[in-house]
Amino acid sequence: MLTQEQLTMMAENVARIRENMAAAAREADRDPADILLCAACKTRTVEEVIASTVLPIDLFGENHVQELVEKTDANAYCGKPGHFIGHLQTNKVNKVVGRAALIESVDSEHLLQKVERAAAAANLTQEILIEINIGGEESKTGAAPELLWPLLDTAAAQQHIRVKGLMAIPPVNDDDAQNRRYLAQVYKLFVQAGERGYQNVKMETLSMGMSGDFENAI
Repeated sequence: MLTQEQLTMMAENVARIRENMAAAAREADRDPADILLCAACKTRTVEEVIASTVLPIDLFGENHVQELVEKTDANAYCGKPGHFIGHLQTNKVNKVVGRAALIESVDSEHLLQKVERAAAAANLTQEILIEINIGGEESKTGAAPELLWPLLDTAAAQQHIRVKGLMAIPPVNDDDAQNRRYLAQVYKLFVQAGERGYQNVKMETLSMGMSGDFENAI
């Protein structure tokens, strides 16, 4: 069981992040209410996640399929959305489709079609993001930026998929200006994709910015 000290620390941490998010939004002349806070649940217990749902966290992100299954079975998100944010192996698609409110890490036509078949079999529409490897890093998943357009062509032809936007994790970089350039490149793709008028594609969500660069992302 979590101690009162742990609960207090969690609340203080989230409050501080929210303050920093609001400050970055004001600097960018944006409405803070338009920006969602996703709490990554990797290695966190069901108890910890349930306890955190009373805090001003908008949604929860899972990196591992097993943890997504465990948390959804336990109703750990308490009605808040749960997203899948990790690398999704094709042999585990059936366990994620229908459980995740949004799959943020679709990065290939093969994976797109696997999600489509699983969603069709379950008679539902699965919302997804296309993951872009904006830094071209071999150590990271995600489609190369130039592959976004054929991916969207494929996605638009599916009946049980809705593309809601893009996701990207820029290279870890101590150079603030370089980090912003990567983020700006993702935003440019996001705008261009929205202007193309694809069927089944509505650019509403841009998922980028982690603990070290969320203010730049905002």
